Amino acid sequence: MSALARGALVVSALLFSFSPIWAQEALPAPTGPVILTVTGAVAVSNSDGGAAFDREMLEGLGVVEIKTTTPWTDGVQTFEGVLGRTVFERVGATGESVFASALNDYTVEVPMNDFQNYDVLLATKVNGEEMQVSDKGPIWIIYPRDDEPALQDRRLHDRWVWQLKALDVK
Repeated sequence: MSALARGALVVSALLFSFSPIWAQEALPAPTGPVILTVTGAVAVSNSDGGAAFDREMLEGLGVVEIKTTTPWTDGVQTFEGVLGRTVFERVGATGESVFASALNDYTVEVPMNDFQNYDVLLATKVNGEEMQVSDKGPIWIIYPRDDEPALQDRRLHDRWVWQLKALDVK
């Protein structure tokens, strides 16, 4: 590896490392059903399987609202959930990509830049209602596509994982 490539790798790692402020705090064990597990390059975990979150823990990180259309719904929808980058900050994630997996084991690679550059939401509610498994819940990755023309590209549709269960940081 050339010195230039090593330098670029270091800069890249620094850019995509999340703040260790929360990462230095222990993550409590979930008390309810686990709806999301974050594994891989994380500094904080609360189980042998990574960082497990129940709904209360996840929403306790700070709920954000995004109004946007989606390719799968009619009209503007109001989504509520936690920003992906907030979750990665909490677990001290470092990496350049995330493998997002759904309950049916559908898995897609999402660049970490998506979470850094946009307000990508891990939505748990739509139009004020908790999302159920039968309706793309308990978590659906939502991009603010109406705010960012670049996010309206059809090639990004694979990244809108619904029934999200796990994020593996690489």
